Amino acid sequence: MPEITIGLVAGRTPEVKKALMLDITNAVMKHCNVPAEAVVISILESPPADKMKGGQTFVERMKK
Repeated sequence: MPEITIGLVAGRTPEVKKALMLDITNAVMKHCNVPAEAVVISILESPPADKMKGGQTFVERMKK
């Protein structure tokens, strides 16, 4: 059973997250030759203040 974990900064709509998970499910089905029922996807969301890239939190990066 393929299991995929996605890390995102919080703030996307449920519709956007569902579309992302469906696209990933289809890619895993195609490349791993498994049915949709075998694919598990989890989204782990972090508040912008709790995630950093290049020495700046995402709150700081969003201000630019």
